[in-house]
Amino acid sequence: MGEQHHVKFPQDVIDEYAALGVDLPALFSAGHLGQRMGVQIVEASVDRVVGTMPVEGNTQPYGLLHGGASAVLAETLGSVGAMLHGGSRKIAVGVDLNCTHHRGARSGLVTGVATPVHRGRSTATYEIVITDEQDRRVCSARLTCLLRDVNPSDEERAHTGS
Repeated sequence: MGEQHHVKFPQDVIDEYAALGVDLPALFSAGHLGQRMGVQIVEASVDRVVGTMPVEGNTQPYGLLHGGASAVLAETLGSVGAMLHGGSRKIAVGVDLNCTHHRGARSGLVTGVATPVHRGRSTATYEIVITDEQDRRVCSARLTCLLRDVNPSDEERAHTGS
């Protein structure tokens, strides 16, 4: 679950991180929480990040997709976009997440697509639309990330994956 070996990154981004000895797919993954939830990032660029998540295992007591699960998917996708925008010398840290839940989902996969609303020097904001397998909107979200400079402990974590 959550493996990132199928992610499509632009070649210039792959080259930039490879020169630093950084495992790009691991760095731009869903992390431990996303892995437990089955989040998979299938496409990633500064202009568009796409990921999926199964409904099964991510439901609330009524059997519907949990709103918090939608929030995890949204924050993951928006953060990846913001990190790609910031480049290898910046870290994206979420500072505001807003989610509006439009309909429930009981089964299958949901797909999130993150697109930029604002890409500045110190912040990046992404809109994330989550849909069900019938292409019906399940959730609309907006994430703003602070882009801060990388410090040595961040670089060490990126190289070791911890």
